[in-house]
Parts: sequence; structure tokens; C-alpha cells
Amino acid sequence: RIEKIFLNKKKKFVSFVTGGDPDITTSLQIIKSLAKNGSDIIEIGMPFSDPMADGPTIQQSSIRAIKNKIDLEDIFKISRNFRKTNDETPLILMGYYNIIFHYGVSKFVKKCVSNGIDGLIIVDLQPEEDTELLKEIKSTNLDLIRLITPTTNNERFNQILKNASGFLYYVNVTGTTGQHSANLNDIKKSILNFKKRTKLPIVSGFGIKNVKQVREICRFSDGVVVGSSIVNIVEKNYIDNKKNIIGLVSNFVKRLNKGTIS
Repeated sequence: RIEKIFLNKKKKFVSFVTGGDPDITTSLQIIKSLAKNGSDIIEIGMPFSDPMADGPTIQQSSIRAIKNKIDLEDIFKISRNFRKTNDETPLILMGYYNIIFHYGVSKFVKKCVSNGIDGLIIVDLQPEEDTELLKEIKSTNLDLIRLITPTTNNERFNQILKNASGFLYYVNVTGTTGQHSANLNDIKKSILNFKKRTKLPIVSGFGIKNVKQVREICRFSDGVVVGSSIVNIVEKNYIDNKKNIIGLVSNFVKRLNKGTIS
């Protein structure tokens, strides 16, 4: 599904939400609404107690999910139910290796395949330590999507590329999600440098909050990832305005997606 979605030339809008936030039913509704309102690819965060790459907004979303006892079985249930009505939009699980290792790597990969997952972004799994996971996914269609950063040099980039597939996720800032935005010229220079060295699509994330930023970054990247700003809508409304979360998220994504259309 990921390969297919990149065949057309439209720049891709990738959405991130934490699975099970604020509850499993609302989470599934949010994910369905993302697909209906312009998200080309959806990343589902696997709740974790120590998400070191994530800023306060996504940290709090993990805490909410964990308090509701959301675990990997619930994430797979959400994915499975999503696939009952949508067999086209790629789903990616994003998170930390501790969760997968504790669950069992082989079991995890099998469950991904059987529940319609298309790719994995494992934030803290470096190329030097990915042998066990690679062994399990090599006979599947799961993509292992790698992160590249402003500090990734050419030697490191070549190492990352060896087992990368699907697309590359360019992290705009040397920091955590949702905190600040990087200099646009620096992002452009870095991404264009990487694009000379790979045919894999490169999408850009961290710190993208509005349609202007989406439009500007899509001029030189293959798409954008928006996460914290979507999760923030859930955080602000799940207590007193829960019934309107779906509409608020839908309108926000629809508005930002306009920036991907040149």
C-alpha cells in the first residue's frame, strides 16, 4: 500500500495519532476520519511510558492511553476494524522497540501482517541493533521506515539506507516532537542533499503546524507528517467537548491537506 500511494505525484499528507487516545472507540473514529479527510498515510503511535523522541503533547496522549489500559492488542484491534472499511490507506505503527521486544518480535510481526499494518517506524532501533526485527519482516511486505535527521552525515545515511523501505522520515529539528520549527532553508538544503542519494520518497515531520508550513515544505519534500497538532485537538477536547473531536480533527486535516496540492 505504501509503494502504491507514492505512485501518484501528489505530495503526501501523513497524520500521526496515538492509538487508543482518548479511548479505543474514539481513536478508531479519529483514524477513520483522517483517511476520509485527506490523510494519505496514517501513523498510529503505540503508547509507551517513556517516549523519548516525543514532546509533552504526545507524551500526555500516551499517558491517557496507558491509563485506559490500551496495549498492543488494542492497537491491533483498531487496525483490524479500520481495515473492514478501508483497504487502501497505509497504516504504520510508530513507537519504541521495548514494546515490541516485550510482546515478542515474531508474534508482533505476525500480528502486524494479519491486521493490515503496512510499515513500522521504530524510533530507537538503530541499524546496528535491528537484526532480530529484520529477520522476522524479510518474508513479509512490511516496510521498515527509517528516520534521518539534520545531523545525519553521508556515511550514516548510506548505512540507514541498507534496510530502509517505503519512505524516509526526515526529522526537521534536533529535538522532540511539536516543540519548535526548524529553519526552512536548512530543511530544504538537507532534504535535497539526501534526495540525490536515494530513490526512496522523503517526507518531513516534527514542528509542522499549519497549512503555510505544509505548502512550503512540500515544494522540496515528498510530503509532510503532522502529529502533535492533531493530538493537541484531542487533548483540548476529550473531557468537555468529546463529541466534537471527530469534526475538529477532520476540519483541521482537511485544511492542512490543501497545502500538499500544488
